[in-house]
Amino acid sequence: MSQKGSSPVVLSDPFKFARDSRVLRGEVAVAGLGRLVDQLFDSSGSIVWALTGELGVDRKPRLRLTASGSLRLRCQRCLGGLEWPLALTSTLLLVPPGQPIPDEELEDDEQDAIEAVADMDVVALVEDEILLTLPIAPRHDDCDVPRPEGGGEKKSPFAVLAGLKTGAGPQ
Repeated sequence: MSQKGSSPVVLSDPFKFARDSRVLRGEVAVAGLGRLVDQLFDSSGSIVWALTGELGVDRKPRLRLTASGSLRLRCQRCLGGLEWPLALTSTLLLVPPGQPIPDEELEDDEQDAIEAVADMDVVALVEDEILLTLPIAPRHDDCDVPRPEGGGEKKSPFAVLAGLKTGAGPQ
């Protein structure tokens, strides 16, 4: 099954989806992901995603989510746009609503556990996983620290004190 656009994509029974090894694919405009847009330089482009249901070797139901695209993040140094290639793969263990997540699942870095509610919003799930993969402080590799107007080095306010200590006096 394939979905395009920003219309709601819902899994009515995530456990059945996983047991039947179903696949759902889609594409969503970045502009349609409101929480993500707040983190970006601009909202151009789209995200292609795929959700696959599976049973693990332990026979527990899981969802495997992949998403790809290109996002324009804001460089934390120059505040300009920064192309960031999105290549996301997440494995999500399904836990029945109201059940606590087992401790051994909390320690497993290979997968995350999520509550498998009826009528699960897949696009919101995709957005959640993208938000979790964003770098904390994105910046260009060759970006310099911003300089004050005039472009010169800013003198430390303690430079005068350093001069007094050495006996050079204020300069």
